[in-house]
Amino acid sequence: MIGIIGGTGTESLIDTYPVTETRDITTAYGDAPTISILEISNKQVAYIPRHSGDHSVPPHMINYRANIDALSTIGVKQVLATNSVGSMDTNIMPGSILIPDNFIDFTHDRASTFYDDKVIHIDCSEPYCETLRGYLNSSGNTHPYGVYIATQGPRFETNAEIQFYKQIGGKVVGMTGVPEVVLAREKQMCYSSICAVTNYAASISSHTLTITEVVDAMNDCEESLVDLITSTVAKIDQDKDCECQKTLNDAII
Repeated sequence: MIGIIGGTGTESLIDTYPVTETRDITTAYGDAPTISILEISNKQVAYIPRHSGDHSVPPHMINYRANIDALSTIGVKQVLATNSVGSMDTNIMPGSILIPDNFIDFTHDRASTFYDDKVIHIDCSEPYCETLRGYLNSSGNTHPYGVYIATQGPRFETNAEIQFYKQIGGKVVGMTGVPEVVLAREKQMCYSSICAVTNYAASISSHTLTITEVVDAMNDCEESLVDLITSTVAKIDQDKDCECQKTLNDAII
């Protein structure tokens, strides 16, 4: 089964495609939000709202382990995750979509592994699935690569932070991409992020950022996001042998 982790701007998937069933999964890490099983391009797709069904959970309080474990429990092997981000590059404009190829983590105090009781070190040199990234970049008008800077939130970043993140190679900044991608790798899932650019980051923009601006811009991105997801799901080969699904083979234990 293919999984979609939806942030702001993907709710219309539920209205666009038939929901064949819903599933409530209780994991060892807590209850996950209700998963809706959709039919897209004649494939079963499990949609889980990252912030819960009523979008009430802030980025730093999301139970990332429960969300990923729930998807793994029902057999998801490939995950497309949408993230709203701010751009640190004036060439990456609000309203565009970027498919990141790496990340730098500035989050803290988040449960970031399933392995608290044993020593396992997974490889994260290429954290996003290149196969899924290829499907996404061939399915729509995207920026094909860029470094995602993960911040703790829920506050927006300072001007100084953004200038620092830009200097170390960041292209976009968001609050929900990590540890989600790492946990997916620990579950040997193929995972790719779809970064919807909602705004220019602090000091890049000429005005102070507001949450209203972010939500309005995300709503404007919704149609292109749904179109990209639809085209990509149609292309995904669910039987493809991928190195992402062998991550633990080379882990140090």
